[in-house]
Amino acid sequence: MSGKKRGKGRKAGPPVHDGLVRRDFTATCANRLWLADITEYATGEGKLCLRAIKDAFSNRIVGCSIDERMKSRLAAAALDNAVARRGDVDGCILHRDRGARYGFD
Repeated sequence: MSGKKRGKGRKAGPPVHDGLVRRDFTATCANRLWLADITEYATGEGKLCLRAIKDAFSNRIVGCSIDERMKSRLAAAALDNAVARRGDVDGCILHRDRGARYGFD
């Protein structure tokens, strides 16, 4: 095996920008703050990855996508799904944590 070593010892880089949410996960009306997360599920046929987007105001899932691999198309499909269902989303903030996969072994 050659190439770049991956796994233990890698640390996340600095945040891309300051968080607009500032840990306040409340919204005064629909389509102002969406929260996104991704989860892997083990199935009898392999793993599935689920990306869900929730509206902080209604506390409902507004978009989601499922795929066998955790690729950027998974996030894009969930966002496309949410926008198609909700329509006017001008000014909406989409918050996601940067994630720490398997960080709590």
